[in-house]
Amino acid sequence: MIGKEKDFGQTIKAAEQFTLIVPAEAFGKRLDHYLCYLKPELSRTRLQQLLAEGFIRVDGNLAKASQRLRSGECLAVKIPPLALTTLQPEVLPLTLLHEDEHIAVVNKPQGMVTHPAPGNRAGTLVNALLAQIKALSSAGGNLRPGIVHRLDKDTSGLLVVAKSDIAYWSLVKQLKARSISRRYLALAQGRFKIPEGIIEAPIGRHPKDRTRMAVIAAGRSAKTSYRVLEEFSDVTYLELALETGRTHQIRVHLAYLHHPVLGDPVYGGNRPAMFQLPGQALHAWRLAFLHPITGKELVFESQPPLIFQQTLERLRQCG
Repeated sequence: MIGKEKDFGQTIKAAEQFTLIVPAEAFGKRLDHYLCYLKPELSRTRLQQLLAEGFIRVDGNLAKASQRLRSGECLAVKIPPLALTTLQPEVLPLTLLHEDEHIAVVNKPQGMVTHPAPGNRAGTLVNALLAQIKALSSAGGNLRPGIVHRLDKDTSGLLVVAKSDIAYWSLVKQLKARSISRRYLALAQGRFKIPEGIIEAPIGRHPKDRTRMAVIAAGRSAKTSYRVLEEFSDVTYLELALETGRTHQIRVHLAYLHHPVLGDPVYGGNRPAMFQLPGQALHAWRLAFLHPITGKELVFESQPPLIFQQTLERLRQCG
């Protein structure tokens, strides 16, 4: 557990490097699963980072997390030292809907990044949490204390934060089991032919623009359900639910249907200046999960930000 009075950095003593021949008993196993077995102290985030930066190779080639191992292959792993990182508490506008010894539920404002990253150390939800909450779980890594799931910078709404490590791992388990209910409200371009449905299309990195995601055949399975709440001349008000949790999932899925989220500058949701949206009109309005200690079901709801509500009212007036 990390307390806000402490240094939020961590270091690894020195670079670690090893090479091994994949044994017969590892045949057919996913590379990331096998590495977790070999190096259980590595977080999933750190492992993904090492793969993305080319520090893990199989027979000299860049490796992918999902690739299946073959006995006799040469697996080379280098784990460079982590740079010292210090996170500073910041007094920022942040609404806590619930807090107890193990968890907190917060309403992230639009325009706030969830956690620090290289080149973006300040002004994040984590910085705000450190100023308001006594302690956060360190299980997610030194840059993401307490963070179990995230929202995009310009997506507002509810997040559950882990204050203890036992709560963190319980919530992660619920996420993997898809038992945490996450519902969103969105304004999307155009009108839907079918008022209720499921979008099931794999999502991965865009083949030409690595800063974006896209529906691609080689992507990871992704499933989003939607329901039309109101229709206007060329905009639809929707409720959506995540069945999986891929990066930018709702934004990518709606753009795939040619109904991008209103105000989304990345996936084609730009609109005339009359809307004056600072970012995509997407809000995580309802969150339900089991308390990691008591097992009691907790349900939280929050209204969209004022600009979202004003845009919706303007659409209602215009028809």
